[in-house]
Amino acid sequence: MIEVFKTNVREAGASMLLVQKLLEHYPKGRISFDLDDCDRILRIEQKDVCPQKVSAVLAELGYLCEVLED
Repeated sequence: MIEVFKTNVREAGASMLLVQKLLEHYPKGRISFDLDDCDRILRIEQKDVCPQKVSAVLAELGYLCEVLED
């Protein structure tokens, strides 16, 4: 399963830190950002991703995210 989120992350350094934090919760996940996209996409590929948990992890570091609907 792949969950896709719209974020307000702008810097590559911040995205790397966030990937590390998210891997603490989803250690087997494939996690990446696309900062070139206008929605600053975060993709998490893993079974049973909890959008609320992802939002909470980003919020702890001052970032926003929401599930990107089709």
